[in-house]
Amino acid sequence: MRVVIAAVGRLKQGPERELAERFRKRAADAGRAVGITAVDMIEIRESRADQSERRMLEESIAIANVIPDRAVIAILDERGTSLASAAFAEKLGNWRAASRPCAVFIIGGHDGVAASLRERGDLSLAFGTATWPHQLVRIMLLEQLYHAVTILSGHPYHRS
Repeated sequence: MRVVIAAVGRLKQGPERELAERFRKRAADAGRAVGITAVDMIEIRESRADQSERRMLEESIAIANVIPDRAVIAILDERGTSLASAAFAEKLGNWRAASRPCAVFIIGGHDGVAASLRERGDLSLAFGTATWPHQLVRIMLLEQLYHAVTILSGHPYHRS
């Protein structure tokens, strides 16, 4: 199963990008042992539309265009479900066991994602009730993906 993070906006060069890449590489390397074939980041260009609804729609269309057929869709949303690391790993493992070809994690722009895309989601995921900067959400998601594959492989990174 391939894992894709589709995120609106671009991480600039610097410590955030380096940390995101470090966790992406760790997740990809450790993931091979548990059937994760790749961990990819797709950066979606931010819309320059004047109106919030239009920006959200344009960005959501761009995101929808990168979602493969039969992919699991997980949308990061502060109103979503907060999962413990073990529960997150279990979800990932279940999707893999169900032979889903891809899991796409969506990080929308500042205005969020359009309702039409949100309705396609299999999971609405939150990292607590706080609103986090999009750059940190990418890093947190990549770390949780790494954490999940270490749990699935029985690696001692996770402490219960």
